[in-house]
Amino acid sequence: MQFALARGFHFLEVLQLLVSGISQGCVYGLIALGFVLIYKATEMVNFAQGDLMMLGAFFAYSYINIFELPFYLAFPATILTMAIIGALTERLLLRPMIGEPHFSVLMLTIGLGFILRAVAGAIWGNEPRSLSTPYAGGVIDLNGLIIGYENMVIILGTAALCLLLYLFFRFTRLGLAMQAASQNQLAAFYVGIPVKRVYSMVWAISASISAVAGILVAPVSLIDPLMGFVGIKAFAAAIVGGFGSLPGAIVGGLIIGIVEQFAGLYLPPGFSDVSAYVILLAMLLIRPQGIFASMQRKKV
Repeated sequence: MQFALARGFHFLEVLQLLVSGISQGCVYGLIALGFVLIYKATEMVNFAQGDLMMLGAFFAYSYINIFELPFYLAFPATILTMAIIGALTERLLLRPMIGEPHFSVLMLTIGLGFILRAVAGAIWGNEPRSLSTPYAGGVIDLNGLIIGYENMVIILGTAALCLLLYLFFRFTRLGLAMQAASQNQLAAFYVGIPVKRVYSMVWAISASISAVAGILVAPVSLIDPLMGFVGIKAFAAAIVGGFGSLPGAIVGGLIIGIVEQFAGLYLPPGFSDVSAYVILLAMLLIRPQGIFASMQRKKV
């Protein structure tokens, strides 16, 4: 009887860690989606992706906690705001860099991240802040398995966003144009696709996805200018899943999120924080192209 109870408790513990890991992995996966979208379309790596998530969380905080907008209005307002910021970032900062070495663009996005953190600290301060949401604090008790409403919203919100992205890229003209531009920019230009406008839309969508990630994770972890450093783990997730694969971004995020939770409980202290990088190194050694190998080789 005691063995059965101990076994049952262990199983419940594993389920609890699994739910928490999936929830955290969804956040990594959403940010990784932004990395992959921009890379597929422009062959640029935006290391400010996590800081865009941070900025989206602060805008949501302003709309809800300061301007007292209801959540159902603040949510689309935040997404629209970040879409505009993403498009302007591409137009004003990244488009003049077309044709420059990739290292220059990389350093530009790293510098952009520093600027965004400084601006956020100057406007909202460096004190951690909490986001008020209608579902914060609620829990579901499934025979001892405790699932917070926040975690459920993260998982369901990620699934809904992935479905919307699939439908967008599969059935809309703009989505098809983005796919065409990502596969062959010159051919897309010759058939009449406005490639530069498509680039702006990709950055807008990427910033919007980061905003969604920021809104979803804000009730779980407090908002502060340094929360964007989670983008480093999301970058690892994108590589693990395959840097050119949108499904791979989500899968990589889930793997890292789940492993982090189990490492935090079953391994010595400190292993949880570095588990993402251990997985990254292992993947680079075993399968450098990632789980979903969709990176395309250029023909010369």
